[in-house]
Amino acid sequence: MHLPRPLLTIIAAVAVAIGAFGTMAALAQPAPAHPFFAPVAQQSHTEIIAHRGGAGLWPENTLYAFEHAAAMGIDMLEMDVRSSADDVLVLMHDSSVERTTNGMGAVRKLTFAELQALDAAYHWSDDGGQTYRYRDKGITVPTIADVFSALPEARMNIEMKTVQPSLATTLCALIQEHKVTERVLVASFNHLALQQFRAMCPGVATSASEDEARAFFALNLAFLGPIYSPEFYALQVPEQRNGMRVLTPGFVRAAHDRGLEVHAWTINEENNMKRMSELGMDGIVTDYPDRLRNALGRN
Repeated sequence: MHLPRPLLTIIAAVAVAIGAFGTMAALAQPAPAHPFFAPVAQQSHTEIIAHRGGAGLWPENTLYAFEHAAAMGIDMLEMDVRSSADDVLVLMHDSSVERTTNGMGAVRKLTFAELQALDAAYHWSDDGGQTYRYRDKGITVPTIADVFSALPEARMNIEMKTVQPSLATTLCALIQEHKVTERVLVASFNHLALQQFRAMCPGVATSASEDEARAFFALNLAFLGPIYSPEFYALQVPEQRNGMRVLTPGFVRAAHDRGLEVHAWTINEENNMKRMSELGMDGIVTDYPDRLRNALGRN
């Protein structure tokens, strides 16, 4: 039987595509094992990641929050790093200080001495602003070095909030100085910021930038996940983005096939925490680590 020439052309093209896919998949490399994730490999439970130290329980991005979260037995502290006017790396989520402190102005325009003079718990309230029980308690804006020194055993997820000024050189130097290269996971939404950091500190684990996470998601929609060679170790993503569900069983399987951790953020309700754990999350980022402990049956 003779097949029509157009059909033969289509078959040939498919064969070439299959061959090319097989070649690319064979050449693709999954993320290698990294010491930062060794505790995960030794246990089966979903990790508790305290968002900004547990922002629903204590004043965010403060040493007070990080110490209390660590005492609770959480698995990882998440924090945000920026640079002061005199290039000290301080912990602050926002670009300005108004939301969390009694000061005003951009973090980058204030010296470390000026930042440290602020009350970092000034606006924190857990009753809708009726009371401010941590105000005037001496809770200040910490440096990343403060946290490294105070919590020498803690594992930390450090998000770089800026690309200009670059934080890569200073952050890398502090990580090496405090000998925490195996205890930190460095993150950023900005791809350039992560490229700069990876060039400076290739031995430190990083998570995916927003561009990398988007590329991985798109490849898996096209069933091309096996050809991806990640430069990162973890995908830290929301359950949904722009009306599309990101965290699906297929996405989680594809990530695990590439040697990647999957962390869901930010999950604050217990029913959603249980659902994310059942979906196979390696970690859940939450403002309420106490709720997550309860949801996971770890109280």
